[in-house]
Amino acid sequence: MNRPLPTRARTLASEVNAAMESEPSAAGPAEPQRSQRRASDRPQRPRTMTSTEEIDNTITRPGSVRINVKGAFIVDPDTSTPAPGLAQGTGNDRGSPTHRETSDIRLPNHTAVVSHIAVDIGGSLIKLVYYSREVDSTDPGGRLNFQIFETDRVDDCVEYMKHLRDKQLELNGSQHGALCVMATGGGAYKFYDKIRDALGVDVLREDEMECLIIGLDFFITEIPREVFTYSETDPMHFVSPRENIYPYMLVNIGSGVSILKVTGPRSYQRVGGTSLGGGTLWGLLSLLTGANTFDDMLEQAATGDNAKVDMLVGDIYGTDYGKIGLKSTAIASSFGKVFRIKKAAEAGAANGIQEDTSTTDVGFTDGDISRSLLYAVSNNIGQIAYLQSQIHNLSDIYFGGTFIRGHRQTMNTLSYAIKFWSKGEKQAYFLRHEGYLGAVGAFLKRQPINWGRRGSFEANDDLANWRKSHKGGVAA
Repeated sequence: MNRPLPTRARTLASEVNAAMESEPSAAGPAEPQRSQRRASDRPQRPRTMTSTEEIDNTITRPGSVRINVKGAFIVDPDTSTPAPGLAQGTGNDRGSPTHRETSDIRLPNHTAVVSHIAVDIGGSLIKLVYYSREVDSTDPGGRLNFQIFETDRVDDCVEYMKHLRDKQLELNGSQHGALCVMATGGGAYKFYDKIRDALGVDVLREDEMECLIIGLDFFITEIPREVFTYSETDPMHFVSPRENIYPYMLVNIGSGVSILKVTGPRSYQRVGGTSLGGGTLWGLLSLLTGANTFDDMLEQAATGDNAKVDMLVGDIYGTDYGKIGLKSTAIASSFGKVFRIKKAAEAGAANGIQEDTSTTDVGFTDGDISRSLLYAVSNNIGQIAYLQSQIHNLSDIYFGGTFIRGHRQTMNTLSYAIKFWSKGEKQAYFLRHEGYLGAVGAFLKRQPINWGRRGSFEANDDLANWRKSHKGGVAA
């Protein structure tokens, strides 16, 4: 039985209506008022119009539209697409009440119709990417929009995609089923029948790892102010888009962790990973603390003090261990103080000194626990990433995935781990759209040859020739 859109989803639907109603359709302008304006009231700047033939070609060949990324930039967060569930009065919505707002990407020079959307369905979260025209704007171009849903709320994501499908039919005058869904991630297989039956459109399943690489290559080479380095002294130092990006290593942190060695366009090898990822942190903290969402846990970690839970080098030596480069604040043992503190509290309770031995009464809080476990998982990932980069002689290490979420402690821990173990010889990089690599890669998967400014997406023949001249890469 179909359920109505939740309150927040309906709000998002109205926003999408506004964003897409300025899109020209095959039948004519979407807004009657616009056609009634006097010529003197219209903008004087030239704009490229989409021809009827181009629209028809897009409809009959979903996904084959050429994306124009000239002048692309990340918009001000205040004008970004709101994340589902973040508006007031929507606490009971089933969109995604957990995720921070993600800034849209403005494509001021793209005017062609886009008749496909992309979705990356992971074990914990669903990432959705779609294109829309500007809201209440006469300027050409549009935006890449980013939305996120929890995977156990897949029905709400499907309802949202149905709304996008309906607007596609209404505005472009296309035939039923013209919208194409590009799907990746494990859920592209698990929920294939559900999405196809609910939407009545083609669902094209794409390889997860390949989509990650395509998405990351796009962000590295095409989008200004996307990639950055992080440190406590220079929290967000942006790296300009560049052409020569290979080889590099991608550490994608979702529910679990996959580590990929990338030696060229769509030439990669999964060299390692770990089951201790975002799902581990989420699961353990849901047992150990009162947090209900992943972002709740991150907020708790931001205010916690891991020194109340972890055994530090200073607790053992009383000072730094300078001979091997360890500060007194370095973690010697994650959760190393808990057993001793807990036993002391229980002994006190047995002697009538203390009645309650819950975690809130033994000297540490939920925030302390959250910060300790966040550091434990992040440090583990950072060290594994460094070791893999050593084995494969890679200096550029990109961290992606929804585990990071722009969280300061997480990025600082990963960056510090790479810098410490490599003695400054390797560099950790982060992205503003770190959780959408796979979804963006799926969105771009069916683009034509050399559509980007720097040809960041190559044809199969070009790839074959490239691989012949670079036999070191392992193609998947």
